[in-house]
Amino acid sequence: MTDKKNKPNIIFIFSDQHRADSMACVGHPVVITPNMDSLASEGVVFNRCYTNSPLCVPARNTIASGLYVSQHGAWNNFMQADRNGQSHIRNICDAGYHTAVIGKTHLLERYDGHVKYQEHKLNDWGYEDVTALGSTVNNGRVDNAWTDYLEEKGLRKEYSKSIKKFLRLNWGLKRKPWEDIPAPLPVEAHIDNFVGRKAVEWIENYDERKPFYLQVCFPGPHPPFNSSPEYRALYKPEDMPPGILEMPKKPHSMLVDFVLKWSNLGGMTPEQMQLLRSFYYAKITMIDERIGDIIESLKKRDMLNNTWIIYSSDHGENLGDHFMSQKVVFFESALKVPLIIRPPGGIKGWQSNALTDHLDVVSTMLDISKAKALEISNGNSLLNNIKLDSSDPKAHEGKEVIFSEVLGFSMVFNGRYKLAVDASTLEPVEMIDIEQDPQEMFNKVNDPSLETVRENLLETHLKSLLKKKNIKMLQENVIKREELRKLLLK
Repeated sequence: MTDKKNKPNIIFIFSDQHRADSMACVGHPVVITPNMDSLASEGVVFNRCYTNSPLCVPARNTIASGLYVSQHGAWNNFMQADRNGQSHIRNICDAGYHTAVIGKTHLLERYDGHVKYQEHKLNDWGYEDVTALGSTVNNGRVDNAWTDYLEEKGLRKEYSKSIKKFLRLNWGLKRKPWEDIPAPLPVEAHIDNFVGRKAVEWIENYDERKPFYLQVCFPGPHPPFNSSPEYRALYKPEDMPPGILEMPKKPHSMLVDFVLKWSNLGGMTPEQMQLLRSFYYAKITMIDERIGDIIESLKKRDMLNNTWIIYSSDHGENLGDHFMSQKVVFFESALKVPLIIRPPGGIKGWQSNALTDHLDVVSTMLDISKAKALEISNGNSLLNNIKLDSSDPKAHEGKEVIFSEVLGFSMVFNGRYKLAVDASTLEPVEMIDIEQDPQEMFNKVNDPSLETVRENLLETHLKSLLKKKNIKMLQENVIKREELRKLLLK
């Protein structure tokens, strides 16, 4: 039996597409997040945490493997990293933990049939208990534990019709996010409520023979913004703070052009932006309530004083800023994610300005579990930061730079400047100075006054990341520049 005295439990609560500014504890004036705020009041909020990819599958493969996108090769949502390669989940399991995942993993190739026939692939990653769902928009079509529940309740047919309509309009660029209707389900049957309920049941029934590592992967607040009427009623659209209703200035990177066309939000009014934001915040509040349920279940089992709770998300959401929806760009809205870490028993909460990323979260969980470090990873454990307090300058020391990669483009960020390049050629395509341009309106990639900064970021960091021998499957798996051009011309 594992010595639990030195092995605390770990719960990694991981949502999909929650942008970093959308929590009350970091100063948002409207969004209702009392349980996230409670975690923050007893832990550390890392205000400058960034995803290593602003897209679901690449980001999640980085977290599972501890590798950058250019190392694991899943540059887009149609590819997967090697599930038999290195895995932080498997290392934690090998350190004496019982490992489990509930919710949306996005670590499975696209498939037909019931997800239970794919669960062995998640076992390969190191998960012992698996309650896996498909992607948010596919859950009406792919069989899984939630659709089984809907079938049992006689609710699946109507929901499937709703999702098919969403997909048809969304990919035809006819749907606007402020037009999303509530899911045709009782509030308790909403997918995020189902995931939260399953997590509570898992905790209540756990036998405590080993410490556990539980991932709770909420599918929301990812679109569709089909939040239940009960949660929409908590928000008045006219109270929503305004976003950035201005197009970024040219030259645009190819990613920005792609997302602008894909989003099709030209002509959006301030009132329409406020409406879509109220729908988005309603989904966040629903997830927040389920986090509260998880905390209560830990209290009932007398586990809260022996459990680390970590909250983050795979990437952000543009939410109409710059007339863009969803993600994929290297702007703060899509790139910056929440990160709250609450130690067992809690501490006096404070906020760190250390520059961090998802790889640091992975290293922190390996450190907590006393698991073997990953053979290849650029993550730094945050435990030393957490042991300090906000008055200590070292508490705010993080990485010199972070990297984020998607669709064949790689970006380096040093806390002020972001430089994005074509990963195949190292050709710079975007450069933003967020100190002088916090709304990220101007692409300074051709600005001669920044040539020295640009060369330093390229020579010192990006060339090291993108050594040809280290780039995995780039040519085979990314959406090529030519394919992007075709998409933009449609």
